Amino acid sequence: MNRARVRHLVLAALALLTLPALADDFSDIQQLMKAGQPAQALARTEQAITTTPRDARLRFLKGVLLADLGRRSEAVQAYTELTQDFPELPEPYNNLAALYAATGDYDKARAALESAVRANPGYGTAYENLGDVYLRLAAQAYTRAQQLGPDGTGAGAKLAQVRQLFGPARPAVPAAAPAAPAASSASAAAR
Repeated sequence: MNRARVRHLVLAALALLTLPALADDFSDIQQLMKAGQPAQALARTEQAITTTPRDARLRFLKGVLLADLGRRSEAVQAYTELTQDFPELPEPYNNLAALYAATGDYDKARAALESAVRANPGYGTAYENLGDVYLRLAAQAYTRAQQLGPDGTGAGAKLAQVRQLFGPARPAVPAAAPAAPAASSASAAAR
């Protein structure tokens, strides 16, 4: 057996030995989240990430926790880094879109959701959220058409229909539940 193969086997064995510890970290973080202690959960998450910086589940949770704590720009950065390191995972794109939509940046939200559906064409949540973003973009276009004058006479009726779909103060794109990306547990963490 050559040295490179032995080295790979040793690294694989070490990775297997750390799995129970990773499961404990993840479980501890989820317990802190359920107990309404997001700051403590974030500290524990950041500590765990120092040990396993390529664990997509932990990094995703970090983004969720940052968003929950109102640290939007840091959450955007966390999800953006996840999309760069794990472009095959749709969940970080979806949550990134939620953050953009919450501030009315529907063009960025649309782009993020289109990336999510490219990453996983079977991710229904992203399609639903993309539809919501398209409706918000349509509302903006109809509003602009109304402002420009009588040529947009049908815009008012269309705008009313779009607004009726959303009802009072409904967010355009809900954030994904604070769960780990489905594909991240084995394949992404192994990278």
